[in-house]
Amino acid sequence: MQTKNIIIVGVGGQGTLLASKILGDLFIKKGYDVKVSEVHGMSQRGGSVITYVRFGDKVYSPVVDEGEADFIVSFEILETARWLSYLKDGGQIVTNIGEIDPMPVITGAAVYPENLAAKIKDKGVKIDAIDALSLAKEAGSPKATNIVLLGRLSHYFDIEENLWEETIDKNVPKKFLELNKKAFELGKNA
Repeated sequence: MQTKNIIIVGVGGQGTLLASKILGDLFIKKGYDVKVSEVHGMSQRGGSVITYVRFGDKVYSPVVDEGEADFIVSFEILETARWLSYLKDGGQIVTNIGEIDPMPVITGAAVYPENLAAKIKDKGVKIDAIDALSLAKEAGSPKATNIVLLGRLSHYFDIEENLWEETIDKNVPKKFLELNKKAFELGKNA
């Protein structure tokens, strides 16, 4: 199998690292060679965070270059726009439509761009935009936004649902397991 590339982008504290760990474990269970790489950025200050997940028959590098991502999974719509150049032609975006104001917007030095999902779609990009934060809250915690987005991403892979569940079971603390299973289902059925 040709190597497939996923980048996961968000803001510090949104669970990008957990999402990449779950995906990495999932693809290993499917028998692929997997490489996962993390770039934290200013995650501790709410800054941009990106992780790469690459899988296939043989993967030599953990890094995804511009124009190589088959998928971008974005936890915040401005991060989608920021990393759009990494998506390959015909690639797919799965994104939360939620907005988190970056520091320039907070300080009044800039204005948050409006209608980003529509603007991205108008460029001919395949974008699957959902209100993942509201679904996570419905599941029981806004922190489950990452799992909601994985549920939505599951539509794009021919992987048995029980493998997704087993991988979530392995990586999520037991006391949050039912909440995260519900979040995955809500995302999958969004």
